Amino acid sequence: MPTKDPRVDAYIAEAEPFARPVLKHLRKLIHQGCPDAVETIKWSCPFFDYHGLLCGFAAFKAHASLFFWRDIDVSQWLEKTNTAGAGMGQFGKITSLADLPKDSVLLTCVRAAVEQRDAPASAKKRAPKPGKELPVPADLKKALAANAKAAATFKAFAPSHRRAYLDWIADAKQPATREKRIATTIEWLAEGKPHNWKYREQTAKK
Repeated sequence: MPTKDPRVDAYIAEAEPFARPVLKHLRKLIHQGCPDAVETIKWSCPFFDYHGLLCGFAAFKAHASLFFWRDIDVSQWLEKTNTAGAGMGQFGKITSLADLPKDSVLLTCVRAAVEQRDAPASAKKRAPKPGKELPVPADLKKALAANAKAAATFKAFAPSHRRAYLDWIADAKQPATREKRIATTIEWLAEGKPHNWKYREQTAKK
């Protein structure tokens, strides 16, 4: 039996009418693709946990979104279905069941995500357990030292908030991207914002 969370039932019930059948369908397929997934709520959105965050969905006023966690790659199926686009998540803005790819494609994405979670290489890349601090890289330390307000915010944040920024910076593939992310990190920290502040605002407006 799927491990369900009553908060997800409440989330779906409170969503806009167009979104409810979409979210119910996605929920069913995610559990079908990963029977051991455990439902939870993160950043005010439903998520599915399987040895770490696997995927999640969200509903807004005019569209819904389905997103796989940042270390999971489903891009090869997105290219084939041409569903990527504007909006939060890899599947673009979903306004009805017709906007979703075929069930077989979605199930393939979920099962591929499960395989990536089960793979040893994936396990090595996983974030440390809650409470374990990641070291602050030298380039971020230098940037924090030049902005007292950002440094104070970073120091006051919970380990999970600090880790979100550190993971985001570490995920940059190019030096220019890393430099830009550090600059953005300092800007947001100076404003007292956690890394996921945009998602919180979008959810609050739904």
